[in-house]
Amino acid sequence: MRASTRKGLSAAALMALAACDFKVTNPGPVQSPFLNDPNAAVAIVNGAGRDLSDALNWIAYTSASPTREIFPAGSTGSFGISPFEQVGKLTDDESDTHWNLAQRARFEAEDGSARLKASISDYDKNKNVAQILVWAGYANRLLGENMCEAVINGSAAMPSKAFLDSAEVRFTAALAVATAAHDSKDSTAALAARASVRVDKGDWTGALADAAGIADGFVYTMPFYTTDQDQYNRIYWATANQPYRAHTVWNTVYEAYYTNTQDPRVSWSTDPKQPVGDAAVLQLGRVNWHFETKYAKKEAGINLSSGWEMRLIEAEKKLIDGDYAGAMPLINKHRVALGLQPWTATTIDEAWTALKRERGIELWLEGRRMNDLRRWKAASTPGSLDPLEVPGTGTNGAPSYLTQQDLCFPIPLSEKQTNPHFSGS
Repeated sequence: MRASTRKGLSAAALMALAACDFKVTNPGPVQSPFLNDPNAAVAIVNGAGRDLSDALNWIAYTSASPTREIFPAGSTGSFGISPFEQVGKLTDDESDTHWNLAQRARFEAEDGSARLKASISDYDKNKNVAQILVWAGYANRLLGENMCEAVINGSAAMPSKAFLDSAEVRFTAALAVATAAHDSKDSTAALAARASVRVDKGDWTGALADAAGIADGFVYTMPFYTTDQDQYNRIYWATANQPYRAHTVWNTVYEAYYTNTQDPRVSWSTDPKQPVGDAAVLQLGRVNWHFETKYAKKEAGINLSSGWEMRLIEAEKKLIDGDYAGAMPLINKHRVALGLQPWTATTIDEAWTALKRERGIELWLEGRRMNDLRRWKAASTPGSLDPLEVPGTGTNGAPSYLTQQDLCFPIPLSEKQTNPHFSGS
């Protein structure tokens, strides 16, 4: 994505936005010089956060179909799952919104932090700076974990690791500023998020050092709002029956798992008045509508980092080292805290299977599963996934009905058509 001068903030936002509140009225562009005013700091930070929430909203929802965290239940248009996405295909003519929103979030946060550095005298210990650097880190992580390749401000295509490198730099900077500002929430978020990025980059020593500093119960969440439809939690709204019943937990591994365990992390429900989705799906006709209830309202937040994710990072490194006996207590730690039956394993393959299942449960519908499947596939890790999570070998991809499984969004046509490095694409 090329650098843009649009900042996505309004005059009203400059005056009225409060910290960690992305609600905007009368949105519209403002002249660039106004953004250099120190009084605009809060609005700049919240504008970057709002853009990140938009990007996460789209990517977490769409990526949940090829990973079969959800199953398509009808709509293919507004708040729906397209025919290609229903069977696991992510195409360059359908990835524009996901790419552009995430790139805008990255640029807004990076450009905003640069503006704050030029306008704020206490930049190195300012809470607004810590927050926008955290947003910049998460925007880059979102891109690095979900895009097939990287393009940064009009560059040629690069490996997606370029986004992860940038994310690590931003989180490291956020950690320093937040610590100096005595901002424990953002410093802990930066540390936890950096741990996850270091996992993606294969820096397990660094990841473990970061994860060790995060308590089990820590959670850092991206908020959503009821101000307008664009700020609703998209996963919730797409199956809230107002009017959409576009996805279902039916025919996913989470359907039977929740029935058997009542694990609150993957909860779903039914409505006898609306037993099926809102339109025919594939060759199946209308399918059972089992709606997720992890996100039970428009403003339900999506977790960005958590302490329980850190325990699974620690467990995964033990599995890499062949220590499955040491990994299992970490894999099961949250399960035990929730009163659930622990997973058991007598082989390294069984332990890896348990880890892969538990990460799917812990991070369900948070926009992280596609990256996990992608990195495990690249590393040829042991263990297995459920047949409902992978492309099927039967007719039309049954039982999952995935005919393929794309695990990243391609560079979209909008980038290829405007970036001179892609001339002729």
